[in-house]
Amino acid sequence: MPRFALACGFALLTFVLLASPVSAQMTTERVASGLNDPVYVTAPAGDTERLFIVEQPGRIKILKGGTVLARPFLDITSRVNNQFNEQGLLGLAFHPAYDTNGFFYVYYIGSSGAGISRIRRFSVSADPDSAVESSIFTIMNVTQPFTNHNGGHIEFGPDGLMYVGLGDGGSGNDPLNNGQNPLTLLAKMLRIDVDGDDFPGDAGRNYAIPTDNPYVGNAGVLDEIWALGMRNPYRWSFDAANGDLYIADVGQECWEEIDYQPAASSGGENYGWKITEGTHCFNNPFNCNEPDTCSAGLVDPIREYNHGTDGFSCSVTGGYVYRGSAIPNMQGHYFYADFCSDQI
Repeated sequence: MPRFALACGFALLTFVLLASPVSAQMTTERVASGLNDPVYVTAPAGDTERLFIVEQPGRIKILKGGTVLARPFLDITSRVNNQFNEQGLLGLAFHPAYDTNGFFYVYYIGSSGAGISRIRRFSVSADPDSAVESSIFTIMNVTQPFTNHNGGHIEFGPDGLMYVGLGDGGSGNDPLNNGQNPLTLLAKMLRIDVDGDDFPGDAGRNYAIPTDNPYVGNAGVLDEIWALGMRNPYRWSFDAANGDLYIADVGQECWEEIDYQPAASSGGENYGWKITEGTHCFNNPFNCNEPDTCSAGLVDPIREYNHGTDGFSCSVTGGYVYRGSAIPNMQGHYFYADFCSDQI
């Protein structure tokens, strides 16, 4: 079986090899349907029997034995603000010690209007296919100024710490200049320790700051920040083989990009927004062929594509480095997609 699946529209798809590994012709195979805006698929470490499917309106479904279970694993639709296209329940991560503590974490937009990005912890019940909604516990809140560019992905890194991807707050052209503002969590990759609490007097902040975060002790930068200069890092992932980080950052008018951070990095990368879009200086009004004359000290993406390449391309969605065994000559290849052109 291929190693990874993707949520697409109303169905869950997996990659299937059509011919010999030499030619590597592939297609997709539908393994689940009848879903309501699936946006992410994952599972606890070591669980090969189930897939947990995040539905944007606020439910987590389980695919088990080839069937989507009728009862959701978790239903928090009453807590979720799904009024606009980029809001809703967006992220899910299982604690590295899920087998023993039963903790999992979700990222969703709550409150009304532009809303608040909420990271919450829940616990599984005695039934492994059902969570306890009343176990909700606050980890973090980030107020959003606009309804779009919410990021939404959360994941535990190889170091056991939680990484959080937040967009620039939305609208267009980063009107609040959050991309390069070191005193906001927006437009950043964050790194926190959910097993500690450095803010015992603050009910809205129940996490600790890793002491080796790159800006700890720098009064001019928030301690949570791991990397900056993001526009909307909607989906990103760690390479299962070596811990390298691949970040798909959605572009503005011209360029979509894949950013990269090696596993050996100590953080602190600045990926450029809104000084740059892809490898090009950002200019409004837009000039998609603006030369790279402004990226000194910034980290260029390892891959970019423009709007109009291979059809209507306008919003990159990050994927995974393939580390499965079914398609040997795809080992080490990074798969990603474009939301507008439905291409992988």
